[in-house]
Amino acid sequence: MKRSLLQRFLRLFPAGMAHSLHLALLRFAGIFPGKWWLRTTLAPRSQKLEREVFGVHFRNPIGIAAGFDPDGDYLDELAALGFGFVEIGSVMPHIQPGTPRPRLKRIKKQNSFIDNSGYPSRGLEYVLSNIRQRTKHTRNLVIGCNIGKCTSTPKRLTSREYLRVFRNMYQYVDYFTINAACNTSAKQYVPRTREELLELVEPLFEFRRGQLDYRPILLKISPDLTYSEIDTAVDILIETPLDGIVAVAGSTELMPEERGAVCGSLLTERAIEVVSYVAEKSEGNYPIIGTGGMMTPKDIRRMFEAGASLVALNSGIRENGFKLLRNAVKELEMINKVGSTN
Repeated sequence: MKRSLLQRFLRLFPAGMAHSLHLALLRFAGIFPGKWWLRTTLAPRSQKLEREVFGVHFRNPIGIAAGFDPDGDYLDELAALGFGFVEIGSVMPHIQPGTPRPRLKRIKKQNSFIDNSGYPSRGLEYVLSNIRQRTKHTRNLVIGCNIGKCTSTPKRLTSREYLRVFRNMYQYVDYFTINAACNTSAKQYVPRTREELLELVEPLFEFRRGQLDYRPILLKISPDLTYSEIDTAVDILIETPLDGIVAVAGSTELMPEERGAVCGSLLTERAIEVVSYVAEKSEGNYPIIGTGGMMTPKDIRRMFEAGASLVALNSGIRENGFKLLRNAVKELEMINKVGSTN
């Protein structure tokens, strides 16, 4: 995918700084000339890709993955750009500074990154203050909340902290992703057994039973799981009130000599492979959000073909800009048009 002049300019800077500059320019564009400019120049205009997934209506099936806007600071701008959903987070109950900078290392020849961020977060109260101020611009934007583990939290208290974020965010977002692949810090948290995973999600199911509104709960898994471990996650999906799977997070096994998780093109094939496997094992009966290595419209199309119900972008936007959404929507529309004429 050919990069714009802006993206080529941003690649002159370290990856973390480039992302901050990109977001600053997005905020500026949302003010001068305004969000109407973002909608008219960059947002896709299709109404043919609307769909309902886990009981929630999406104006299109392509969104922003967790980690891009962790604290929900840019929801108005991302909504104006036409994304179908934004997953904020990982949201932590407390402020978490993350690892020392630089936190993101670009692997230019591989079109990939090493993420060693340690999940920086301004904490639950800050995120709540942003979400409570949802404006008319985000009326049609589905917002998900990714919940992660604080690095300093002992494992025995992890489920309690996930529940705290879940309870406080419940009335303000449209769905939840339980991050079972917290692997961008020195103290990784990747629960793999049935017991560990159920300990995370069962308190959330119990709380949801007492609520008037239903919020879907999804489980985000690591690409480094064995097939047996993926089977465990799929079994939980089928046997419990879990609503779907998010596949996948970054990988710590693709480049084990590096400290952090691999994202970008190096992850593409494994991400599509895992989504295809989950779809096959669950017989296509459960929603899957495909993410990880979605760098081009072709990658996004292949992810849908593998069985994803929705696709979430992160590294692809960082490297190729927001036009990736519009180009991907055009490709999906063209495929739908060809399919309808056959």
